[in-house]
Amino acid sequence: MSSTTLDAPLLPAARVAKVNWSVSALALAALLATPLFLGDYYLHAMVLAMIFLLPALGLNLILGYTGMLSLAQGVFFGLGAYASALMSIHFGTPFLVNFLVAGLFAGLVALPLGIPALRLRDTSFVMCTLGMVVIAQMVSKNWVDFTRGDMGLSGIARPRLGFGDTVFTVVKAPEYFYLVLALAALAVALFVALIRSPAGRCMVAIRDNETLAESLGVPTWTYKLIVFMLSAVFAGLGGSLYAHFSTVVSPLVFQSYYSNTILIIVLGGGVGRIPGAIIGSFIFVAVSEALRITPELRMIIYGFVLLGLVFLFPQGLAPLFQRAAERLARLGHEGKEKRHAA
Repeated sequence: MSSTTLDAPLLPAARVAKVNWSVSALALAALLATPLFLGDYYLHAMVLAMIFLLPALGLNLILGYTGMLSLAQGVFFGLGAYASALMSIHFGTPFLVNFLVAGLFAGLVALPLGIPALRLRDTSFVMCTLGMVVIAQMVSKNWVDFTRGDMGLSGIARPRLGFGDTVFTVVKAPEYFYLVLALAALAVALFVALIRSPAGRCMVAIRDNETLAESLGVPTWTYKLIVFMLSAVFAGLGGSLYAHFSTVVSPLVFQSYYSNTILIIVLGGGVGRIPGAIIGSFIFVAVSEALRITPELRMIIYGFVLLGLVFLFPQGLAPLFQRAAERLARLGHEGKEKRHAA
């Protein structure tokens, strides 16, 4: 019996779609040129979109490719932010060390949480992950000696890159943009490599029919635990970027708003699809931030966007973008054939 909590039509076929490298290269080139055309405010929105891409990749891994709906991505995002902030403030460790430790810490915390939680099925598992959100909120507020409670942690160091005398501090918006873009691109590459590996095919098998996968010798519970930890690692890495970008971390980072945002990114972009989290992060986070110019209407417009998406694109926006990319590829191929014929 599959543990998925979504209707079957919302999930793609079992095969893993091929990566359209030409479209990916064009998208990356467009992103590299973005700071030349956008001001700091819009670059700020783009940076946040790429930061939230990391936990969204983790949720897409556990939901889209393993079939388990987790609401705890915001918890691991916050744990990564706090781990990175505490190391920066108390130990003065370099950014890259904080970044890696934040992901590792989130994954290690997910291990004892996942062992009992993953023995639950369907709605029970979802409720368990929701309980993790409530616990994280209470701990961050009340463990004042460690987290400073509602005052939060401030004075987090800006990222410093380099060795020896050639150390570069990331301060300006374009610098942050290129730093986060490089790390997000690396995270996407790791995500694609994972889901296209034999382990990724086992995950899809668990999603589609867990009982059948287990009968074929797939250690389903072990796979689910590993995926749960990996999804937490992605979220923790995103939390570290968020902490060093905002330089302030408070219990607000554990609010359900963050978990909901990550869930909207994945479902709106296209669950179980390679470009889903990428498309969702740029559209939903960047648009949400851009709408701050109209604070009175911001959430109303955002709500109507979500409603329109549900009715018009129930499978998310990824299929729409994929069809557009295929159409452009066909037009380009037809154009080459006409030129050769002439």
